[in-house]
Amino acid sequence: MPRITKEDALNYHSRGRHGKVEVIPTKPYCTQFDLSLAYTPGVAYPCLEIEKSPDDAYNYTARGNLVAVISNGTAVLGLGDIGALAGKPVMEGKGLLFKVFADVDVFDIEIDEKDPEKLIETIARLAPTFGGINLEDIKAPECFEVETRLKSMLDIPVFHDDQHGTAIISGAGLLNALEITGKRIEEIKLVVCGAGAAAISCSKLYLSLGVRKENIVMVDSKGVINQKRKDLNKFKQEFITDRDIDTLAQAVKDADVFLGLSTANMLSKEMLASMAPDPIVFAMANPNPEITYEDAMSTRDDLIFATGRSDYPNQINNVLGFPFIFRGALDVRAYTINEEMKLAAARALATLAKEPVPDEVLKAYNVDKLSFGRDYIIPKPLDPRLISCVASCVAKAAIDSGVARRPISDWEEYRKTLDQRLKVHIKRVGELSEF
Repeated sequence: MPRITKEDALNYHSRGRHGKVEVIPTKPYCTQFDLSLAYTPGVAYPCLEIEKSPDDAYNYTARGNLVAVISNGTAVLGLGDIGALAGKPVMEGKGLLFKVFADVDVFDIEIDEKDPEKLIETIARLAPTFGGINLEDIKAPECFEVETRLKSMLDIPVFHDDQHGTAIISGAGLLNALEITGKRIEEIKLVVCGAGAAAISCSKLYLSLGVRKENIVMVDSKGVINQKRKDLNKFKQEFITDRDIDTLAQAVKDADVFLGLSTANMLSKEMLASMAPDPIVFAMANPNPEITYEDAMSTRDDLIFATGRSDYPNQINNVLGFPFIFRGALDVRAYTINEEMKLAAARALATLAKEPVPDEVLKAYNVDKLSFGRDYIIPKPLDPRLISCVASCVAKAAIDSGVARRPISDWEEYRKTLDQRLKVHIKRVGELSEF
């Protein structure tokens, strides 16, 4: 892939129609009769039906396919607290990914508010517009409170992707990496470098997958989260270790898995060399990982290595999750995204990586072969099978766990409709390639 330059990025965002998204009509509007149906007087009839039965909003409006991507700009990508307005290009980008990967419509909403109580109140008041809410780039620890409170207040899915998306995708990669190395999940020693939203959410999901809590050591910028620390918030306190260690170097010695969600260059070659045989290293700091691919691969030849970058094998990328998780949740009108749905997504991704890779995926990535193994533990983002595989598993988990309000009886037909959604937008992408 060519190197991304500042000039390329600014031109991409500014040329032609500014930004990356637009709103287009879905109904005829060319005649006076069309306009009278769309607005007054015709619009009064669906309004009155919704007044009588609020669920009819899903039948007469776009609510059922509309997600809010909401941020206050306090933890934007690797840029930090740059403010709500400066984070808008990221939120528009998220909207683009929702649309092209899963045909989910998005309004991006940037809220200039850092007070968690006021932010919660504002988002809750916006909720009637949407079928789901994707929280984005809200800093820890406030993000935990914001998501938890909104989930208790609202009857639509609320999902902080910085937490759960990373957890789901990396969880799928962990399952497959353990299968390749022959290690049992309940026996592995896991070191988590970082203690923010993603790190804590990953650790919690890994517990659901089978990792034992006593085998997790979490390290923040001040060292190991242990009994000696008196500066820990309630979220970090959940992961206090009983081990008498203080540094990352001590923590990684003989560890099976390193999960990096911190900053660049945290894991030295010497630390990696001290890990157990067949180590698994997910170095996901962006744009520069906790250890470079080159340093890691030159240190160990028994390593399974993943990053968040697209220019190395095993990219742990949230786009493998959130479009399809919301697609499945919206299609069954789930009122939340629960643990069962997240685990279903992780396991679906893990399973898909073990299936033969279609030629169109090989062509998209300009490779001759991709097959399950140390350099391919997770599907590629441009794999067209993702939508039918992941969304259907999420939808089924929602139904089975009792959080769906709309049943699906013909699963084969449902998967066909999902594939058809993708084909429509592949055509649209082809049209935009001339832009």
